[in-house]
Parts: sequence; C-alpha cells; structure tokens
Amino acid sequence: MLLHLSTWLEVEAYLEKSQGIILPIGSTEQHGPTGLIGTDAICAEAIAHGVGDTTGALVSPTINVGMALHHTAFPGTISLRPSTMILVIRDYITCLAKAGFTKFFFINGHGGNIATLKAAFAETYTYLAEIGVNNADQVQCQVGNWFMCSSVYQLAKELYGDREGSHATPSEVAVTQYVYPESIKHAPLSAEVGKGHPIYGPVNFRQHYPDGRMGSDPALATPEHGKQLYDLAVKELSNNYLEFVGRAIA
Repeated sequence: MLLHLSTWLEVEAYLEKSQGIILPIGSTEQHGPTGLIGTDAICAEAIAHGVGDTTGALVSPTINVGMALHHTAFPGTISLRPSTMILVIRDYITCLAKAGFTKFFFINGHGGNIATLKAAFAETYTYLAEIGVNNADQVQCQVGNWFMCSSVYQLAKELYGDREGSHATPSEVAVTQYVYPESIKHAPLSAEVGKGHPIYGPVNFRQHYPDGRMGSDPALATPEHGKQLYDLAVKELSNNYLEFVGRAIA
C-alpha cells in the first residue's frame, strides 16, 4: 500500500489496524562512471515497496535527496545539509505522528544518511513532546540499512570479495540493474581505484576518488545478482519491520 496512491479514507482505515509506516530514504549523488545518480534512492524505494508488499505495511513517498555534501564536486549530485535534513525528517514524522502513526521504519540506501537520521530522531522525540502531540511518548523510529543486512553482506562478499568496495559498489549497481534494466550503463573503468582515504570536503574527496568509486568494481554487477540481493534484503527487512511493530514473523 503506497501512501501517494491512497486516499485519506484508506489511510484512516489502515491506522485502525496498524500505526506502522515504512519510509524509504536514499540520496541523489554520483556513483562512479557506470552507477546511476539515483542509485541510493532507487534501491531504497524498490526494497521498501517489496517489504510493504510482504508485510502489508503502508509505504511513504521516497525521500530522494539525503546528506551527500562530500559528493558535490561531481556534477548531478544534490545534497541537503545535515541541519536541513534533520528538519525534513522532523517535519515528515510530525505530520504523520499527528495523524496517529507511532512506528517509523526508515529503509535507507545511503551510508551518509545514518548519522543525520539518528540525530533527527533524537530531536524529533523531544519536539513532539514539546508541542504536545498525542502519543508522543509512543513514537519510535528505526533505520534499516539494506546494504548492511547480514544476508546481503554475505552474498556480496561471496560474489565480489574485496572488489565490493564501499561506494559505487557492484551490489548496489546490481540492484539498480535489476530494477531498471533499460538504464544499464557502460563506461571504461580504470584498474586503479581509490580506497582507504578519509572523507573530508568535496574537493578533497574527488582528489582521492577521481572517478567517484571507493575501492569498488561495479563492472562485476549483473541484473541477476541484483534480484538475489533484492530478495535477501526484502526478506530480512520484512522480518525486522514486523519485529519493530510487534507483529509475529511469518
């Protein structure tokens, strides 16, 4: 059940049986020469929809832009500042909490969002109490990072080994190839790829990672791998969601 394809009457009826909602969140940032700029949002959205179908949960519209300031030296990247993102998350949750939602399960596709999401949750809990939202003390938020699912991590390790890297990875590129096979990209990839450098500002990042990859070889990705990774993420995160909202795992 997708929020943007529902009516308010349908949402009101949903709230009578569940106060849980899934919020996909990603990023709009460079992903190397062959990775789609929307990779993080694409993966989060597809997997969130799969989890929604599996669990019967309502799924919100995807938050496509996240915290990606360190990628902004590459054209096409769009980023929120952490302070802006905190307010965006706070406003999303506040509106939904006023309607009666209390369990907010974010399915995240971007590692750079994690710290800001946790800060946003802390600020939101206090804010809801301060403005007197009903059931503010019952509001809980949780992040499910699909790429950190144990089953996904294990398969990526088996498929790609050290060539998985940590950005523009073959695993995330594979999921986008599965979701959008008509948009598979091809480009020359140098044998040398930056890795192991600390992340500072955008200019420094591009100096150390000139083609946008971080130790990865996305040429290894296939749509078939993407389907396997997608299925594992949906299964694991579906169980996580059901545990979070206090329902039995099927």
